[in-house]
Amino acid sequence: MEQEQRKNKISIIPYLWKFKWHYLTGIIILLFVDMANLYIPQYTGEVIDGLTQGDFGMDGVMPLLWKIFLAGVVMMLGRFGWRYFIFGAARGIEFRMRNDMFSHLETLSARFFNAHKTGDLMAHFTNDLQAVRMAVGPAVVTVFDAVVMTVMVLFRMVVYVDLKLTLLAFVPLTLVAVGCYFYGIESKKRQTKRQEAFSQLSDKVQESIAGVRVLKSFVQEEEDFRAFERASENTKDKNLSVVKLRAVFGPALDMVTGLSLLLTLVFGGKMVLDGTISIGKFVAFNSYIGMLVWPMIACGDCINMFSQAAAAFQRIACIFKEEPDIVDKAAEQADGMQIRGEIELKDLTFTYPDGEEAVLQHVNLHIKEGEMLGILGRTGSGKSSLADLLLRVYDCREGSLLVDGRPITNFPLAVLHRDVAYVPQDNFLFSDTLEENIAFGLKERISDHPELHGRIRRAAEAACIHDNIMEFPEGYDTVVGERGVTLSGGQKQRSSIARALLMDASVLILDDSLSAVDTDTEEQILENLMDLRRGKTTIIIAHRISTLQKADHIAVLTEGALTEYGTHEELLAQKGFYAHIYEKQQLEQELTAL
Repeated sequence: MEQEQRKNKISIIPYLWKFKWHYLTGIIILLFVDMANLYIPQYTGEVIDGLTQGDFGMDGVMPLLWKIFLAGVVMMLGRFGWRYFIFGAARGIEFRMRNDMFSHLETLSARFFNAHKTGDLMAHFTNDLQAVRMAVGPAVVTVFDAVVMTVMVLFRMVVYVDLKLTLLAFVPLTLVAVGCYFYGIESKKRQTKRQEAFSQLSDKVQESIAGVRVLKSFVQEEEDFRAFERASENTKDKNLSVVKLRAVFGPALDMVTGLSLLLTLVFGGKMVLDGTISIGKFVAFNSYIGMLVWPMIACGDCINMFSQAAAAFQRIACIFKEEPDIVDKAAEQADGMQIRGEIELKDLTFTYPDGEEAVLQHVNLHIKEGEMLGILGRTGSGKSSLADLLLRVYDCREGSLLVDGRPITNFPLAVLHRDVAYVPQDNFLFSDTLEENIAFGLKERISDHPELHGRIRRAAEAACIHDNIMEFPEGYDTVVGERGVTLSGGQKQRSSIARALLMDASVLILDDSLSAVDTDTEEQILENLMDLRRGKTTIIIAHRISTLQKADHIAVLTEGALTEYGTHEELLAQKGFYAHIYEKQQLEQELTAL
């Protein structure tokens, strides 16, 4: 069922079907507008014939002028109507497709985001969706209008004027169909390259702005500018390739329509002189030829818009075709389920989806409910990978990771993310107030629940960030910059700890979350944790022994394997890696004190 829904999402048809009545109403209105537009040349011709032949005076002219006026009113009101319905439907499709795409992105796993850059994804939400909107809005109107107008105008030219003259004028216009075919093929190729170049440029700009401090620190502004210039040059070239194609196709259309007008003037003028047709019909015929010019020109615009949309939708479809690696197998069991905090690893071996070597190998570990476990290891030893598995960022072998005696996959993701709080190494703060950032993990909004203010402050006090916040001019209402750039590293870490503590989850994972705070503050936070987290499971990943020594047990990972396990005193007695790191860090502290 889910696969079938995903297949439907890849097609544009379900989106169009939701607005079928909008399109139908808009097209009917557009048909009336075209019909009104069709009769204006005929009425104009009748006025000219009546005046030149002396068949009637102003009394005869006025009814025709009123008909022209009424046709103009119908066109004015109708053009508002079809724009309202068809362009409104196009905006609605863009809105729903953007929401569906964003919703689908949120279901995808870490592997997808590791392989796709932010700038490229942003281009899907802007440039690509805009191209699709143009195809389901203006292009739909243009195609229908062009086809209907062409058929109706040709019919009026044959019925009202002359069949031979109509065929003579229309024959050159058939060349347009051949040109449009080849134009469409080449246009789609160039549009695809153009949109890929735009994605690369968007990604470059986003990456450069996000890393501007690193660029300045290493004095790489000029080199980065040259890289940006290359991306910009590539985008310019791809855009120019599209423009050059249109520059050739547009004048070619004008030449064909000009040839058609020339034949009309030569042969139509001769027919007037011979008395075959009247002057009024000749004027009306020329007006009809002018009305055929627009559909021919619109043909090129339609092909351009549809080619761009086809390339854009192909890129969007690639996102919808992506399937999440992490599947919620127990979503229907979420009601009343709660994690207590017992965690067991049974011969756990894990390799990243795109990796070749195992980052965790045959790890056996039992964390009792309410226990505080410390994890120590060199960089790349698998500490953060273990945290990712506990959060189901990635999945391991069935049955090798148990929570409360059950495979972790038996817990709905909603329950897992609710009952397992996490403070990552890379602390992410949103461009919002500090209070909103700390309250981010709560379902309730601060504006609806004023009592949350007290809870937020208590969590901030426990994380030792309250005093710093009160020093800011706006206090808790201080708006931090993008990704919390206006805060120091330690302030960001403590704000993230406060956010996690506020959730009061059964399991708390701190992934090297005290590395940027001083030892006194670290000690105070750990004391607060031991007090607040009494009876709840806490896992602390760190490089500093001072962060771990108060834990109930400490696990040492070496190249993905569990090599040491015990209390602080037991590990010191083993004289292994833990004891070596402890002695080294003690010596560093003594040298720093000197």
